[in-house]
Amino acid sequence: MKVIVSNEIEQICPEFVGACLEAEVVNSPYNEALWREINTQGELFRKELTTESLKEQASISATRRVYRACGKDPSRYRPASEALIRRMLQGKELYQRDTLVDLINLASIAYGYSIGGFDADKFVGDTLTLGIGREGEPYEGIGRGFINIHGLPVYRDEQGGVGTPTSDNERTKMTLGTRHLLVLINGYDGNEQRVRDNATYIQALLQKYAQSDGGSFFIYK
Repeated sequence: MKVIVSNEIEQICPEFVGACLEAEVVNSPYNEALWREINTQGELFRKELTTESLKEQASISATRRVYRACGKDPSRYRPASEALIRRMLQGKELYQRDTLVDLINLASIAYGYSIGGFDADKFVGDTLTLGIGREGEPYEGIGRGFINIHGLPVYRDEQGGVGTPTSDNERTKMTLGTRHLLVLINGYDGNEQRVRDNATYIQALLQKYAQSDGGSFFIYK
């Protein structure tokens, strides 16, 4: 898969750096050891963060800044990483979906980046382009119905939008039958080393919990 960053994203966030990871995986409904890791991370957050200080984390702050630059209110359309951590800080449990979804959620909250996880076999074409959502552009968020992505950063394949930092698309979502995983890490803070670290962290999680060799990744800007 090729990933292109459009000029409209480069203009509002010239420091953007992303990572694209692909791996062969085996999904499962639930993994107890993975959830122990998730709960441990939640306990750490509750000791160190508040819902207000969370917004100042570099990775989350940068994503919120890009939302505003694109014309979207980040408090109404929260980046997924922020929404997940806020839920933990409020003492609420994260929704349990399946091992791949739960694993990506852990990777997102651990580093603060909004991460898209997709069934790569559902993409149309061999190129993803990161742009900005248009007025009236159709987009069905996972479990959210049709949402307004106007002013949101969005990845598109040949058919249309597949992922935003707020919600990925139903069309390309991971399921228990997913075998070919593609992950996109969005580093709007421009911290390439931290994006790389996040990718290697995901590789380690895949090796532990998804019967995978961790696959491979590349950096794109």
